[in-house]
Amino acid sequence: MSTPSKPRVATTSLCGCFGCHMSILDIDERLFALADLVEFARSPINDYKEFDGRCAVGIIEGGCCNEENVHVLEDFRKHCNILVSMGECAINGGIPAMRNNLPLRECLEEAYLKSPGIWNPAGILPNDIEIPLLLHRVYPCHEVVKIDCFIPGCPPPADAIWDTVVALLTGKPVTLAYERLKYD
Repeated sequence: MSTPSKPRVATTSLCGCFGCHMSILDIDERLFALADLVEFARSPINDYKEFDGRCAVGIIEGGCCNEENVHVLEDFRKHCNILVSMGECAINGGIPAMRNNLPLRECLEEAYLKSPGIWNPAGILPNDIEIPLLLHRVYPCHEVVKIDCFIPGCPPPADAIWDTVVALLTGKPVTLAYERLKYD
């Protein structure tokens, strides 16, 4: 395989709402400049689902709530020189981590057996082998693999994402100005 002329960037969404990827799209016309700077590898942006080589930067949205999330995160760590946790779900577990204070079985029973409007007369909880096994709690990414950089926010502002990616690709330190993260 030949060495690409542009640095490669990969992104994924684990257990979250996809809002951080929407913030990537909010970079607006700078997406054209980004496309000139990088080649997108595995990403929902281009719908590539597997790595086909090394990436300079991997950006992770969402935490780990099931075995598949852990596998994807470990695969990103293996293939990316720099790994970035983007957004509160990746950094702290976010809203999905609200279930961490309850037993997993209780969460499943509420969702599939007890909630209003549920029609499940057999009282069966999902147990198909095709469904990734849920973890007993939601883990932020840094509790599963080494993370090199964090972009806070729910979701992070597009400018903070832009500043971080440009800094990482140009070898400059990542510094996020207060104005990028606060709206006072």
